[in-house]
Amino acid sequence: MSDLLPTSPLISPVIKAGEPSLIQSTCAYCGVGCGVDIGVAGGKATSLTGSAAHPSNYGRLCVKGSNLLNTIDLTGRLLAPEIAGEQVSWDKATDYVAEQFNDIIQKHGKDSVAFYVSGQLLTEDYYLANKLMKGYIGSGNIDTNSRLCMSSAVSAYKRAFGEDVVPCTYQDLEQTELLLLTGSNAAWTHPVLYQRIERAKKINPAMKVVVIDPRKTATCELADNFIQLKPGTDGAFFNGLLQFLSENQGLDTDYIAQYTEGFELALATAASWTTAKVAEFCQVSIEELTTVYQLFCRSKKAITFYSMGINQSSSGVDKCQSIINCHLASGKIGTIGNGPFSITGQPNAMGGREVGGLANQLAAHMDIDNPIHLDKVQRFWQSPTIANKQGAKAIDLFDKLASGDIKAVWIMATNPLVSLPNRDKITAALKQCELVVVSDCVEKNDTLAFADVKLPATPWLEKNGTVTNSERRISRQRNAVLPAGQAKHDWQIIQDVATKMGFSGFDFNEVSDVFKEHAQLTQFENNGERLLDLSGLSQLTTKEYNELAPIQWPVNESYPEGCARVYADGKFTTPSSKAQFIPVAPQLPIQRTSTKYPFVLNSGRLRDQWHTMTRTGKTHKLSAHTDKPYLYLHPKDAQGLAVQNNDMLMITASTGQAIAHVKVDEKQRLGECFMPIHWNQSYASHGNVSDLYQSSVDPLSGQAESKQGAVALRKKAYKQYISVHTTSSLSLSADFWVKSTTAYGDTYQVALEESTADALLWCQQTTGLSGEWLTFSEEDKFYIVCLQAGKLVFLSYFSTNWPEIEPAWLEHVFAEEKLAFATIQSLLLGIASDEFNQGKQVCSCYNVGEKTIKIAITQGCSSVDALGEKLKCGTKCGSCKPELANLISQHKASPIELVTELATG
Repeated sequence: MSDLLPTSPLISPVIKAGEPSLIQSTCAYCGVGCGVDIGVAGGKATSLTGSAAHPSNYGRLCVKGSNLLNTIDLTGRLLAPEIAGEQVSWDKATDYVAEQFNDIIQKHGKDSVAFYVSGQLLTEDYYLANKLMKGYIGSGNIDTNSRLCMSSAVSAYKRAFGEDVVPCTYQDLEQTELLLLTGSNAAWTHPVLYQRIERAKKINPAMKVVVIDPRKTATCELADNFIQLKPGTDGAFFNGLLQFLSENQGLDTDYIAQYTEGFELALATAASWTTAKVAEFCQVSIEELTTVYQLFCRSKKAITFYSMGINQSSSGVDKCQSIINCHLASGKIGTIGNGPFSITGQPNAMGGREVGGLANQLAAHMDIDNPIHLDKVQRFWQSPTIANKQGAKAIDLFDKLASGDIKAVWIMATNPLVSLPNRDKITAALKQCELVVVSDCVEKNDTLAFADVKLPATPWLEKNGTVTNSERRISRQRNAVLPAGQAKHDWQIIQDVATKMGFSGFDFNEVSDVFKEHAQLTQFENNGERLLDLSGLSQLTTKEYNELAPIQWPVNESYPEGCARVYADGKFTTPSSKAQFIPVAPQLPIQRTSTKYPFVLNSGRLRDQWHTMTRTGKTHKLSAHTDKPYLYLHPKDAQGLAVQNNDMLMITASTGQAIAHVKVDEKQRLGECFMPIHWNQSYASHGNVSDLYQSSVDPLSGQAESKQGAVALRKKAYKQYISVHTTSSLSLSADFWVKSTTAYGDTYQVALEESTADALLWCQQTTGLSGEWLTFSEEDKFYIVCLQAGKLVFLSYFSTNWPEIEPAWLEHVFAEEKLAFATIQSLLLGIASDEFNQGKQVCSCYNVGEKTIKIAITQGCSSVDALGEKLKCGTKCGSCKPELANLISQHKASPIELVTELATG
C-alpha cells in the first residue's frame, strides 16, 4: 500500500431500526470510483461525505461528487412506463417490448435488433444485457457509449498484452518519479486523482510532472514542463520518444529480450522520427522535446496517464500503442510507479469491459471470434445460441438503424442524440426506426423524444450493484433509498423482458445472484488464461456481497485479497506469454481544416458539469462556475473575427451548426478553438457540440474522432437580448436561448432576430404568471418585474447587448419574502448592491467569486493555501485550486494594475 495515504477496511453499512443509518456507496460520476458515505434518516438521504477508508479517494470528493445529494429530487423523473406517450403497467410494457422484439427477430433475423447501453449501468445490469443479446437472441449487436470514451485504449491493451488489463494503480501516480499527462485535463475531469498527484508532489518535490496537450488547461498549474503540441500528433511524439530511447541508452534490452516480441519492427518504423522531425511535425521546439525525452530516459519510474485526448481519434489505437511501446522498450511496466495508465471517463466503463458490453467482445474477457471461447460461454450459459461474430459498434449501429438493417433498438441510460457525432444522422436513424425502447430515469431528453416505449429505471442513490473503476477496483454501489414511483433496476427490467421473450436463463432473485454468475463465468475453464478471474468472489452469499469491501481483480486462490500489481512477473496473456510491440505509423486526423472550414475544433468536459447535465444541471452550485456553452478562442483569432468576450459566434461544420458565446483564451493555440460537450436541447437551443463532428472512427476500435473537427466561425448578432430570471421553468420559443439552474429557480439568456414589439406582453405570454407587473424603460432597455404578494417571482432585462446582473444579488432578492421599495427600484434599474458584487464564481463549494479573490491577492495572499486560509476557497473539494493558482500567477506580479482594475470596476 502507499506510504503516502493510510488504509483501513471499509465498514459495512450500519442500519439500525428507528435510527439514522450510514450507507457506504460509490460516486456516480467519473472512472475514479470514489467511495461516499451517505447518511439516511426517515427513508431519505440526509448527508454525504467522502469515505475516509475507500482506497480510491480516502475521503476526498470533487465538487460534482460533493453535490450529489443536490441532484436527486424527483423533478423531471420518469416514474411510470409509457407506450406511445400513454402510461401503462409494467406487465403491459414488458409484454409489448418482448412481443415486438420477438416479432421483428422472427421476420428479419436476430441481427435486426440491437441494444445501446452505457457506462452508467452497473456491472450486473451490463452482464444481463450482454447475456440476453449474445447468448439468447444470438447477435453481437450490443454496444455502449463507452465506445466513445475508452475503446481505443481497450484495443491497444488487448493487442499489446493479450487482454484488456490496465496495469497501473492510483498509488503508482503518487510513487512515480515522472508523470506524463497526455490528452487529459485531470484537474477538471478527474479532480480527486489530480489532488492525490498534487499532494504527492508536495511530499516529493523531485517528482516531475509533464503535461502534453494542445490546450494549456488547468492541469498545467502542476506541470514542470508543458508541451503544447499540434492536435492529433501524439503518435509522432511517442514514436520520437521510442527512437530517442534507442539512441540514448534508454532501452531495457534484458526486458525486451525476455518478455516482449516485435521490438525490431516497431523500432524500425519509429526510426525516422528524429527529435527534429517530431518537433516540426508536432510544432514544438527541439529543446522542449529533448528536455522531456531526457526526463523519461533518465527516470527509473515513469507513468503515462492518458484519457480521451488520446483515445478519441481516428488513429486512437495506434496512439495508445505508441505509449505502450515506450513503456515496454524501457521496461517501465509492472513495477511500482511505472506503466501506461488509461483513465476512463465513466463510473463503470471498466465493469462493462469485464462482462463484454462492447460489440466486439464476448464476455469475461473472452473473444467473440474465438470458437473455443464461444463454446465455453455457451456451455456455461446453457444458452440456445451464441453470437459468433462482432456486432455493430456504436457509429455503425446507428448507420444500420438509418439503413433499416436494424429495425429495433433498446437504449439504456444514455443519450446518443447528444453524445454521438453528426446529430442529424442520428436523428434520421431514430425517426425511421420501427421500435425505439428507452430505459432512463428522466422523462425528457433529446433521445427520449423519439422513444416509442419509455421504461423508468432507477438512478444513482436507488441503484444497487457493483462498479469497477479505472484501477480494476470493484466497489459496491449500495442504494440508500427505495426506488421512486414505479422505477425498477435495469437488471430487473432486462430479466422481465428476457423471460417474456421465452428465455429460461434469467431467474435471478437478488442482484447478488447476477454478480455471482458473472464471477463464476470469469472462473469457468479459465486455467490461468485470463487475468480477469473473480473466482474468489464466485461463492459470495447475499450477506457477503452486501458487505463487500472495495477490491482489485484478479481475486482468486493466488490473490484472495485482490491484486494491485499485474505483469510484475513479465508474463502476459498473449499466446507466447510475451507482450507485443506493434509498429506505429502516425496518422493525422481525418477531419482536417480547409478554406471553407479553417478552424480546428476540440471538445471536452468542464470542471463542474457531467455528460449531458441530467444530474449536474439540477443544482445551481454546479451551474454558477460556467452557466453557458462558450467557444474558447485565441486572442488573435478573436481579433480577426471582430469579437470579444461574451459576443456570439455561429459555428458551422459540414455536419451542422452551433451557436456559442466567446471566451477569449490565450491558452488556445492560434487557429484552434474549444467547446464543452455538455449542453443539449434541455439546456440550450444551439449548444450541441457533437453536431459539429463527422462520423470518423478508428478502424480498429470504432471510437469516434471527437477531439478534432473542422469549422468555420462568424460573428452572430441579434436585434434583442433578454436576461430572464424566474422561480419556475419556462417553455421558450426563441431564436436562441440557454438555461441554467439557480438557487431560486432558473435563468435564461434569450436572443431574438427581431425585437419584440411589446416586452411586457412577451413576458406575460411566456410565463403565464399573474401578479403585480412593474416596468421601467430607458431608450432601448426594458426592465420588468413580477411580484406575487410582494415576493419576486420573475425578472427580465431587455437590451441591444447582453444584460449582466450580479448572480449573488439576484439570489438574495429572490430569497426575500417581501421586497422593500428601494430594492424594487434597484431591480428596475438593474443596479446591484456593492456588497454582492463578487464577480464570476471560482469556488463552487464556498461560493467565492473572482473579485473577492482578487481583493485578497492585493491584500497579500500570494499562495493557494493563503487564499484558502482567508476565504476557504480550495479547502473542500479542491477542484478550484488550479484556477486560484492561475489568478495568483496573473496578478501577484502586478498588484498595482489589479488594484486599479478593482477600483474602476
